Amino acid sequence: MESGADTGPGDHQAQVIVVGAGPAGSATALHLARAGVDVLLLEKGTFPRDKVCGDGLTPRGVQQLIRMGIDIEAPGWMRNKGMRWVCGGRRVHIDWPRSGSHPDFGLTRTRHDFDDILARQAVAAGARLHLDTKATGPLTDHRGRIVGVSTVAGGGKCPRDYRAPLVVAADGASARTALAMGLERDPSTPMATAARRYYRSEARTHDPYLELWADLLCSRTGRDLPGYGWIFPLGDGRVNVGLGALPHRGHGAVDLRATMDTWLARMPAHWELREDTADSPLRSAALPMGFNRRPQYRRGLLLVGDSGGMVSPWSGEGIVQAMEAGEVAAETVALALHRPDGPAREQALHHYPREVNRRWGRYYRLGNAAADLVFARYGYRPLLNRRVMASPALVRTLARLLTHGTDAPADDLVDTVVHGLVRMVPAPGRRRVLGLDVRRR
Repeated sequence: MESGADTGPGDHQAQVIVVGAGPAGSATALHLARAGVDVLLLEKGTFPRDKVCGDGLTPRGVQQLIRMGIDIEAPGWMRNKGMRWVCGGRRVHIDWPRSGSHPDFGLTRTRHDFDDILARQAVAAGARLHLDTKATGPLTDHRGRIVGVSTVAGGGKCPRDYRAPLVVAADGASARTALAMGLERDPSTPMATAARRYYRSEARTHDPYLELWADLLCSRTGRDLPGYGWIFPLGDGRVNVGLGALPHRGHGAVDLRATMDTWLARMPAHWELREDTADSPLRSAALPMGFNRRPQYRRGLLLVGDSGGMVSPWSGEGIVQAMEAGEVAAETVALALHRPDGPAREQALHHYPREVNRRWGRYYRLGNAAADLVFARYGYRPLLNRRVMASPALVRTLARLLTHGTDAPADDLVDTVVHGLVRMVPAPGRRRVLGLDVRRR
């Protein structure tokens, strides 16, 4: 089903409700449906739709699309070989590594139909999709446990309740479902802002590299942009041009529109990145980063993607984390549903935040520290200094650190170095006493 139409009482119940049909929600619903779980996928909008995004996928993201069965050979997908970093008049190319577990290419595709493709794949797997159905609040039992969601559907805003013993919140940066369940954002974790615009540029649309600029200046203060700019080729005559910024508390907000205008004025004329070639308005959105909402499971509710603040504090990438977390959440839920309702099932469900922390916890804590001490203060220029840009080994190491593009176990020396850096981050809730790890109580 792909509408908000009312087909009867049974259509309002499921084993799992997923709120939001972005990459996080569709990935969760798809993997649940493949596991034989009856899943309802509720989406407030309709498809196709536009979203603020860089539209770029690293090899980790490509891997997830392949696992989901998406046809990445179909028209509309643009392959890329790697990244090109620009800083201080220097340029360096970093090809995606050839490893045993990840593809050796990335992809671009606009969010205009990307989410639609993923949602339709979830439907093909057996998920029931209800479009134009906005979740307005959780339904809870006497214990405060979520047992469904209330919604309004269609142009008439018809109220309707949907019930399930488990709910997955994948409703994006607004995190309305999580907030309504008392899961507040951690103000100590970073919250970035991104802005992007499409331009028609035949000179850049087939570029085989994702280009990132690290030497941009804020228009208002003249300081280094606490972030970076990007130019991503789409292969259809257009490019996605954008900025991501992580403002420092002492420096104030960044005027992304004015900063982009200043940046584009530096571009060569034949790239045609100017007002009369713009193919969209400049749009911006918040990027909830670094696990800024915890725990990822509580009282029947699992948080996936932006709802759980899963955007990488290293790069601002969020799609791959959303899809990976969706698969983890689906596997956890499918196994939990085979246990009787009660303590045994709860024990299984608490595996989800533990697994999320195992995969990304140390990496994100290190990224949060880097964001606070470096990116928000000085941008990315200190990392891309002349010495780093001149060293292929340092460049490859930094690239894999920023994109989390490593294999486990390590595939080469660069992987080993990156894993070593991440393992140096202490586990949460532990402190050192006489050389021993002691868990805080």
